[in-house]
Amino acid sequence: MFFKMSDKNRIIIFDTTMRDGEQSPGASMSLEEKIAGEFNHFLKIMNHKEEGKPDESLSEDEKRHSISLMRVNASGEVAAQALYRGQAFFAKSKKVKKHLLKAGEEEFRHLKWCDKRLKELGGRKSLLDPFYYAGSFTLGSIAAFFGDEKSLGFIEETEKQVVKHLEGHLDEMSPSDTKSREILKKMIDEEEEHGKEAKDHGGEELPKVVKGLMKITAKSMTTLSRYI
Repeated sequence: MFFKMSDKNRIIIFDTTMRDGEQSPGASMSLEEKIAGEFNHFLKIMNHKEEGKPDESLSEDEKRHSISLMRVNASGEVAAQALYRGQAFFAKSKKVKKHLLKAGEEEFRHLKWCDKRLKELGGRKSLLDPFYYAGSFTLGSIAAFFGDEKSLGFIEETEKQVVKHLEGHLDEMSPSDTKSREILKKMIDEEEEHGKEAKDHGGEELPKVVKGLMKITAKSMTTLSRYI
C-alpha cells in the first residue's frame, strides 16, 4: 500500500505481508517476527471495540438475558479467532493455512457483530476472553501437530457444535430481540459453511472421546461467559 504526502517529499510504504506475514514471492519472516505478529493479533482482538446506539425496544429482563447470550457468543468468536490462528501457525500445507486464515477473518466479522450488539444492549464482553484466546490458540496448535486432515476435522466438529449452540440460543432468546436473532441466524449460516469447507478440504472425523472432551470444554466456557 502507498501513501503520498507530496510530489516533492513522498514517503512510500510497501507492505509485503499478508495475513500470515508472507505474501510476495521470496518474502519471509523469522519465527520471532511471526510470534510478534500473533501477539499483535491477540492485542487487536482484545482491544477491539464497537460503538452502538442504545436499544430501548426491549424490557430490562429481555436485555439482561440477551446480554448474557451475546456475551457468550462474543467469547466464542474470540476463541474461534485463536483456534484458527493456532492451527494456521503450524499448518503443513499453504492451501490449508490460507483457508484457516480466511475463515478466521470471517469469525472476526462475527465478533464485531456481537460486540456492537452488546454495546446496543448496554452489556460488555467477558473478562475471561484473554484466557479463552490463549487456551484456544494452544488447542489449535496441538490439533495442527496431528496433521492437516485431523486439524480440519477439528474445525468441522467445532463448527457443528457451534451451530447447535447458536440454535439453542435462538430457542432461548426473546422473540422481541429481532436484531440479536438476525445476527445469530447469519452466524449459523456462515458457521455451517466453515464446517463444510473444512470437510471439503480433507477434514477427517475425530474420535468420539475427542468430541466429548470438546463438548465439556465448550460447556465450561459458555457457562462462565454468561456471568463473567
